[in-house]
Amino acid sequence: MPSLTIENYVKAIYQIAATQEWHAASTGKLAEALGVSPGTVTSMLKTLSESGLAEYVPYEGARLTDAGRTLALRVLRRHRLIELFLARTLKMTWDEVHEEAENMEHAVSDLLIDRIDAFLGHPATDPHGDPIPKADGTVAGSTGRSLSEVRVGNRFRVVRVIDQSPEFLRYLTETGLRLDATGSVVANRLESGTITVEVGGQQTTLAHSVADRLLVT
Repeated sequence: MPSLTIENYVKAIYQIAATQEWHAASTGKLAEALGVSPGTVTSMLKTLSESGLAEYVPYEGARLTDAGRTLALRVLRRHRLIELFLARTLKMTWDEVHEEAENMEHAVSDLLIDRIDAFLGHPATDPHGDPIPKADGTVAGSTGRSLSEVRVGNRFRVVRVIDQSPEFLRYLTETGLRLDATGSVVANRLESGTITVEVGGQQTTLAHSVADRLLVT
C-alpha cells in the first residue's frame, strides 16, 4: 500500500498540474503546497519516478504517470466524499471539513468509501464544488469560469471555490458567497482590479485576485 507521504505527493502533483498549461507541477509549487523544502521535494520526486508514479525532469517538475494519476484520483475520491459525509451527516461547516478529511483520507478503505458514496446517493461534487472522482477512476471536467470575468449586469451562480483555506471560506460565508449562491455584478473595474457584486441584497467589492478563486456559471 502507498504510504501517506506518497499519497499526499501524487494528490498535490495532480491538483497543481491541473492548473498548468504544461500539466506538470514544479518543485517550488509542490514545496509551497506541502510545506516542505525544495530539497525534500526533489528527493521524493526521484522516489516517485523510481516507483513508476511520476516522471521527474530536473528544473522542470513532475508529471504523473497513468498509475500515479489513478492513485491521485483514489485519494481525491476519498477526501471529497469524506468532506461531504461530514457536512451532510455531522453538519460540519464547509470551513471545517477539509482538515478533518486530510486526516481521515489515508485511513479509510475503498470499500468504506464506496459505501459512503452509495449512502450519499453518488454525489457529483463535494461541499466546495470540486468534482468527486468515480469508482472507475473517471472524473468530470471543471465547470464555470472566474467570477472576475463576468460582465456588469450579468447574473451568476457560485459553482466552485478554488481556495479552501478556513479563513477564506469563512469570509465567503460572511459575504453570502456560498456554494450555489446567486447574484449579479454591479461593477467590474479593470483599472483598479476590483469587482463589486450583489448577493442577497448585500454588495461586496472583491479584488480580482480574490474573485479568481471563485468559479461561477
